[in-house]
Amino acid sequence: MAECDVLVIGCGPAGLTAAGYAARAGYSVIAIDSLAPGGQLLYIDEIENYPGTGKTSGYALAESFEKEAVSFGTRIEFWGAKSIRKDGNLFHVRTTGEEVTAKAVIFAAGAAHSHLGCPGEEEYQGKGVSYCATCDGPFFKGKTIAVVGGGDTALTDAIYLSKLGKEVIVIHRRNEFRAQKVLQDRLRAQENVSLELGKTVKSINGSGSNVTSITLSDGSEKKVDAVFIFVGIVPNSGLLDGFAELERGFVVTDGHMRTSVPGLFAAGDVRTTPFRQVVTAAGDGAAAAHSADEYIQSLR
Repeated sequence: MAECDVLVIGCGPAGLTAAGYAARAGYSVIAIDSLAPGGQLLYIDEIENYPGTGKTSGYALAESFEKEAVSFGTRIEFWGAKSIRKDGNLFHVRTTGEEVTAKAVIFAAGAAHSHLGCPGEEEYQGKGVSYCATCDGPFFKGKTIAVVGGGDTALTDAIYLSKLGKEVIVIHRRNEFRAQKVLQDRLRAQENVSLELGKTVKSINGSGSNVTSITLSDGSEKKVDAVFIFVGIVPNSGLLDGFAELERGFVVTDGHMRTSVPGLFAAGDVRTTPFRQVVTAAGDGAAAAHSADEYIQSLR
């Protein structure tokens, strides 16, 4: 049995920031994650839009987050969370390691991008395959870019990428987009955008070090330098199903990161938020730690 003031579930940017802030405020903090600290950062080859860092790798930034959290006194354990319950003012979280008892819990388990599952997708992730236009789009200025998806996110990011790339090819498995009409109109107004509707990506091809083309379901091959995939995102919120309020799987919070359960806070990609970036996740983590501090103080 492990005891702490604040338990952080998830060691991505949101979780590690929350852990660091809470530990720096003098609380005993345990942060758990079944994988290596860093979350989605570990899948990003280069980052150049995290303030104050310049161009760096996702791994290096993740390592920096981890070192800072530990320097303030955070205890990091490679445990997965299996169940959560609240008894009075204490939370009890069963993990793959020890059971943890805490006064407050910050849930920062993140979300996973839905994948196409086609050959080459995993191999070229970080080498031309991306799930974040604002993160990686600037690396492909003047290049040919493929965008896969037909929802609001896909079209919004395709429009953004059209301002960077020489050519943008939008591929959608249906003959009509699901996105709002205003977005469809804006997309079609871009002179460097072409559409491949009613088709899917059968494979992503490359040289071993970078993407060179994609093969579509009709057998045609398109030469591209990057493939941006926007076919949905899946929040890692299963632990809270039936325990806290969720909306389409995302944890509902207010602006203070408070959930429907007093003492339980959520931060980062797993919560309802209109924008998912490393910097916003870190901001969520700081806000969650501040709110956890206020909550624990109210128990005294």
